Amino acid sequence: MVVRVERLARDLNVAKSGFYWHFKDRDQLYDELLGLWEKESTQVVTSSGEIVSLPPEDRLLRTAMMIWEHDLARFDLPFQAWARGNPKVLAKVNRIFDQRLTWIRRIFRELGFKGADLEMRTRLFVGYHSWERTAFPQQSKVQAKRMIRRRIELLVSP
Repeated sequence: MVVRVERLARDLNVAKSGFYWHFKDRDQLYDELLGLWEKESTQVVTSSGEIVSLPPEDRLLRTAMMIWEHDLARFDLPFQAWARGNPKVLAKVNRIFDQRLTWIRRIFRELGFKGADLEMRTRLFVGYHSWERTAFPQQSKVQAKRMIRRRIELLVSP
């Protein structure tokens, strides 16, 4: 994805100089977009005092519920698509997904999982919750919450 400042300014009905009032250049716009996505899709969970203080299984459940309730993964696909054509963006997107994996891996480790079991559970959790609403858009809130609870039960079972 390449943002054309002229087109963006025109689409927003502002002068090109208005863009440069807010952003030094296009790279700063990109950095701020990535930072906002990181904050609103990942750090909102990993920095939540409410979630951090919960026991591990409850932390997984609350994380999964928060992802679904607030549709925190809604911009994952566009950011990943953008990253494919931009090595700088790819590095940042990978770092954000690494934060998610680290967060979930730490919880499963607290529950006593190691090695391949630890990694499998971590990847299943992150992968599924990143794609759930895309793969199952017709799912009701009641169905989703029931499935989340059951999924966590399965993932934390030895």
